Amino acid sequence: MTKYRTFFNAIVLLLTFTIGALAADQQPGLAIADQVQVPEAVRSMFAALSAEDIPKLRSLLAPDFYAFEAGGRVTGDALIDLIKKAHAAGKVYVWTVNEPEVHIDGNMAWVTYVNRGSIKDSAETKNVSWLESAVLRKDKGSWRIE
Repeated sequence: MTKYRTFFNAIVLLLTFTIGALAADQQPGLAIADQVQVPEAVRSMFAALSAEDIPKLRSLLAPDFYAFEAGGRVTGDALIDLIKKAHAAGKVYVWTVNEPEVHIDGNMAWVTYVNRGSIKDSAETKNVSWLESAVLRKDKGSWRIE
């Protein structure tokens, strides 16, 4: 009986190490994919804002999303309204995500990046550049902007 118990314990120990090694091998791949997906979520948000693609934008924004724009805190719906009014007034915005630095801790991520873009109205196109950041949460396999 002791011989079988020792054999059984050895098999359990071997399986534990094998499963642990496989899980450890999978984590770097997931981290690399997330390193790409986090700034891509921000780029997708900018594209949806530019196109006024409200369903796409809502899929990218967390329900409790807010940003600081136009001198104050705005929700996702308020941001949509601001962009629609700006577009109706003839303004065209270009946003980009450059030099992203992504940090991931479980299902939370934060990214800083340089936004080099422009604001165009009927009179001129003004090039702008500034540092931005975003916090994201992974929800059902997708990164959503908080």
